[in-house]
Amino acid sequence: MPPFRTPSLRRAALALTLTLLASGSAVSATTAATPGTTVTADTVAAGRAWFTSWAQSQQDLAPTPLRDQSVRMITHLGQGGGALRIRIQNTFGTTPLTVDAATVGHSGGQDAAVEGDVLAVTFDGRREVVVPAGGEVWSDAAALKTAAQDDVAVSLSVSGTVTPGRHTSAFRSNYLTAPGSGDRTAEASGSAYTQTVGSTYLVSAVDVHNPKLRGTIVAYGSSVVDGTGSTDCGPGCTPEGTDHRWTDDLARRVTAELPRTRQLAIANAGIGGTTSSADCPRNPAGIRGLDAVSRLDRDVLALHGVTGVFYYYGTNDLANGCDAELILRSYDEVFQRLRAAGIKVYVTPITSRPGYTDRNNLDRHAVGTHVKKGNTCDGTCDGVTDFDQVLKDPLKPNSINPAYDTGDGIHANIAGQRALADYVSLPMLVSSTGRR
Repeated sequence: MPPFRTPSLRRAALALTLTLLASGSAVSATTAATPGTTVTADTVAAGRAWFTSWAQSQQDLAPTPLRDQSVRMITHLGQGGGALRIRIQNTFGTTPLTVDAATVGHSGGQDAAVEGDVLAVTFDGRREVVVPAGGEVWSDAAALKTAAQDDVAVSLSVSGTVTPGRHTSAFRSNYLTAPGSGDRTAEASGSAYTQTVGSTYLVSAVDVHNPKLRGTIVAYGSSVVDGTGSTDCGPGCTPEGTDHRWTDDLARRVTAELPRTRQLAIANAGIGGTTSSADCPRNPAGIRGLDAVSRLDRDVLALHGVTGVFYYYGTNDLANGCDAELILRSYDEVFQRLRAAGIKVYVTPITSRPGYTDRNNLDRHAVGTHVKKGNTCDGTCDGVTDFDQVLKDPLKPNSINPAYDTGDGIHANIAGQRALADYVSLPMLVSSTGRR
């Protein structure tokens, strides 16, 4: 098979149309993403219809450098569209990152193979792009048609030696070729991708072009948002497939239960172990710069079409020595910035943890009282989703319901993930697309 199938005139015309369409809202490969970009029904009508449909926030560097090799990352879209574009990040890198080729294609989600066409991805019309240390790029539009719940393989050829940024827990397998193997991005079989990793390298977001979508809802928090527990279906059980996080289940609910004119994308911006506040006395060095305030621009505001945010933080703050005052101070700062960008904020009270001290419980109660006041955080947020009510053991409020517990008393298993997704009010999410 040739490296790329020659596109038909119709596909070429579609790609040109999408590139022109994207010009008003796409971000150049040489320009940082603009924080606070939101898409409402009004902006969709104006032809700006890009929505982030998958995300995994970068948090550190991989333990092993890439050396003239290719990576193939499998992304799971909450919604599809007529085209897509990708974000590549070098946020934690200390040297420039050279990507000399990139492709996208449909994936079966089970291995490194691409199903059907392998499409080239460009950056400002060029195949190669250099991402500076600390920087990021968005690609041009690629004319890959996708549907809700599709898996898309994003392949990048990295030139030279560089340590890639990553999201540590992908909760699925991703793939690398051998060092020195060069550009294998155009190969559909996947046979060259002989190494498996459990992290997501370099790719941190996928947008879809879909004028029918009303917005993107971003889940923002720590490990229970990230997906810890979503591969656990109980003792002696092997989960079927992947993508069992509550945000994945919620995306499936949206697709199945909302009318076509009210569809939303769900994106996950969770990072395990992180806190809302940067100032908790026992915050470990490994999460410095990953608190909710510090990473808000790149992990939420730089995404596209965002109309609402689920805010699920607090358990690590308490464990790391933060009191209610510090936690609520960070809440207020994040909520103000989100609402100033036209994004509605939905908050969950702090959930259960067996190690809470009496002091922790008093602070947890104070935060919960504030969050539930008027169901609007005393006027500072737009709604409450009480995941604590879903997860807690009614007989032991500092523990998770045994049916939902992975065994650590903190994280929800697959049944608990489904329970969280089922608890969310879809009309509340749809209301995020209206004017405040």
